Amino acid sequence: MMRDLTEGEPQSLLWRFTLPMFISVIFQQLYNIADSVIAGKFAGEDALAAVGASYPITMIFMAIAIGSNIGCSVVISQLFGAKRYSQMKTAVSTTFLAATALSLVLTAAGLLGSQGLMRMIQTPENIFADGDLYLRIYIGGFLFLFLYNAATGIFTSLGDSKTPLYFLIGSSLGNILLDYWFVAGFNWGVAGVAWATFIAQGIACVLALITMAVRLKSVENDESEKAELFSWDMLKRISVIAVPSILQQSFISIGNIFVQGLINSFGSSVIAGYSAAVKLNTFAITSFTTLGNGISNFTAQNLGARKIHRVKAGAKSGMKLGLMLAVPFLIAYFGFSSQMMSLFMEDGGGLAMDTGVEFLRIVAPFYVIIAMKLASDGMLRGSGSMKEFMVATFSDLILRVVLAFVLAKALGGVIGVWLSWPIGWIVGTVLSLYYNRAVVKRLEQKFSRS
Repeated sequence: MMRDLTEGEPQSLLWRFTLPMFISVIFQQLYNIADSVIAGKFAGEDALAAVGASYPITMIFMAIAIGSNIGCSVVISQLFGAKRYSQMKTAVSTTFLAATALSLVLTAAGLLGSQGLMRMIQTPENIFADGDLYLRIYIGGFLFLFLYNAATGIFTSLGDSKTPLYFLIGSSLGNILLDYWFVAGFNWGVAGVAWATFIAQGIACVLALITMAVRLKSVENDESEKAELFSWDMLKRISVIAVPSILQQSFISIGNIFVQGLINSFGSSVIAGYSAAVKLNTFAITSFTTLGNGISNFTAQNLGARKIHRVKAGAKSGMKLGLMLAVPFLIAYFGFSSQMMSLFMEDGGGLAMDTGVEFLRIVAPFYVIIAMKLASDGMLRGSGSMKEFMVATFSDLILRVVLAFVLAKALGGVIGVWLSWPIGWIVGTVLSLYYNRAVVKRLEQKFSRS
């Protein structure tokens, strides 16, 4: 069901629109966490470390898929809000053709370079083979991942956040069942974890593409325009948003690779503890990012409809929702960090457990700050203010990576890496909120003159 986000009270509309997206995040992260839980419980600490060691590399591929998703969804939201349906269909088909070509190139490059990437992050020899095997199977399914994310972005840009939820629920439950079957039942180890994700993602992708094709057929073209299968001009328009978003997401992943290399130098027990804790942290951050994506779609549709007052109201409402969302994660990860980590560990102690608990207790209090930043980023991205978005984002990322190495050396341990996260978040949030106000004023002046 397509939904017009240009009518209705912004806060309640945003909540109804983003609620299915949050539930989607829960199921998506459930099967990401299930990979680590099942690997740790049934294949041992080394298997957990192997999955964790390859995680930052898999996130590079995920970053490109998510960045492309954001680029197409903003443009399609603007066209949908302006009721330019023929151009909207052109944007959709252009997105899928470009995504297919790019994903095939990246799959070939990833398969050829997987061992080099694992060497680059100093993966310990005792987990190298399993980490490389997991990575190769994951990369083999990148086409499914890429096209599924593109379809999800298009559904949400049309105001439909429920359809992706249904696919993700089925995919997540299927992935968890296959994880258990392959690892606990067949003793396939990390290969079983990887193949479970491959199969579940592939089925979800095919079903999403079929549903998208049927849905678009029901939308009538404009009488004055004809939809095209592919348009270079439309690709350029999408790329203006997509390329900075890909760079942002990729920079996060590349930064994580450097940080992972630093963490790997502390041994496989620290890797295992960090692997578990960062999955929990990713759950929280992805939830905040999802809210930001919802705000992007809301902003883009209302800009397409030339309703700047709703853009301003939506940004404020989004930040309030972000703060409300951050509190439960703060309580769970700070107050019950040992219990959260015990999901991944058989015993109640050890270096791996202590590492994860320490990480969560340092970063969790600052979720209220990063939630506000990611909500603010959503408005910047949805309005097409990519220069401001990139400055706020890259300042955070660069600080986190640089300070991870500086503080780890200065403090003589991995705790320095954890402390770099809140410092980067604080600086990035200040910049994002500053740019948010400036962009709203600029848009108000622009629309008042036209």
